[in-house]
Parts: sequence; structure tokens; C-alpha cells
Amino acid sequence: MLFADDIVLIDKTRSGVNMRLEVWRQTLDSKGFKLSRTKIEYLECKFSDRTHDADVEVKLDARVIPNRAGFNYLGFIILGNREIDEDVAYRIRAGWMKWRLTFDVLCDRNVPLRLKGKFYRVVVRPAMLYGAECWPVKNSRLQKMRVAEMRMLRWMCGCTRRDRIKNEAIRDRVRVASVEDKMWESRLRWFRHVKRRSIDAPVRRCDGLDMESLRRGRGRPKKYWGEVGISPNSFPSSTTPHT
Repeated sequence: MLFADDIVLIDKTRSGVNMRLEVWRQTLDSKGFKLSRTKIEYLECKFSDRTHDADVEVKLDARVIPNRAGFNYLGFIILGNREIDEDVAYRIRAGWMKWRLTFDVLCDRNVPLRLKGKFYRVVVRPAMLYGAECWPVKNSRLQKMRVAEMRMLRWMCGCTRRDRIKNEAIRDRVRVASVEDKMWESRLRWFRHVKRRSIDAPVRRCDGLDMESLRRGRGRPKKYWGEVGISPNSFPSSTTPHT
């Protein structure tokens, strides 16, 4: 059985993408499959100021394939500008969707708070942190995750900000660690998986790229995944018994 869904073709130039697309079309035709002309789209990421094949269009037969600024691929929002703001917002919406599905349990006053916290850790939080181990997050994005999580936890405890209860007290009631600590744990866990792979694996080749030789624009240089995920400055400031 040939599985022909969620396929990504990657190349450095548009001409290369056209060649790969034609090979993929011929391969599907030889197996009796048809390549959908209406669902194909492409995303162009520019890593430098140089342009390649600016006058070349990405086509399948005679049909021009539309260029998108971003799209959803396997639960990730991939943008051409290499930012993750849409992906973070999408994860927060996914967490709220799981929250609404379990509203009757999480907001039931007859359910113990610790049981609510365990239910939250199993159902809601994994939806919010899906793929977060690869995020080079900024403080603004991390703050959005904190705000969304604390709104859920306060709702579970039946209180609001007007009650003037500290966030630490809310977390102690439901025994839930901060989203910042859990994101750090997931990044460190993924880092261990990467280091266990062979040196020839694609993920290890990306890990060894020389970022210092790239031309930087104005302003503060962007941090890459290694600087955010495993640097000593990213470690939790305090240990917590919560999970």
C-alpha cells in the first residue's frame, strides 16, 4: 500500500521543486494514484537576501501552484517568515478546545482539586505543549502560555483574579507545575533524543550548522533552538514538587 498523504518535497530552488514534483507525479501515476491539483501548495522560506529562480513559477503540468505565507502541517503552523507566533496561538486554542470538552469534570465542585489537576496534566496540557520542544520561544510567547494556563487553573479552583490569590497558591491546590518548567523539560528530553541519533542523521546535520557565518540584520540577533532550549540560563529558577 502506498501512503500518499502529507508528503513534503523540499529543495533549495523552485526549479528543483518542479523536478521533484514531476518525479512524484510520475511515481503516483505508475502505481495507479492521482495527484490532486487543487490541494497542492508551496511555502518559500528565505534564509538570505539572495534570490534564486525569481522568474520561475512552481507548476504541476500547466497549473500554477499557489504560494502560501503559511499552512498547517501535521499539527504545526509553518510560516515563511520563520516565526512561531501562529503556532503558539494555535497550541493555546487547542488547549482551550480540550478544556471545553472536559469542562464538566474540571469545573465540577464535587471533584477533588488534585484529581482535577491530574486530569488537566493528562488531557489539556499535552495539547498545549505539542511540539513545544522545538520552539525557540520569546518571553512574550511564553507569557501567553502562562496566562492561558493560569486562567484554566483559576477556573478549576472556582476563583478569579479579584480574589487576589497568588499563582503559586493556585498551583499548590491542583499540584500542577508551571508551563515554563514543563517546556524546559520537553526541550531537554528532545535534546537527549537528538544526541542519541547517528551523526549522519538529518537532525544531527541541522544541529551542527554554523550560525555565526550567517549575515544578521539590524537589532538583536535571534536565538536558535540550542541557545533557548539547553543553555544554563533556561533552567528553572526553582525546583517544584509538582508535575
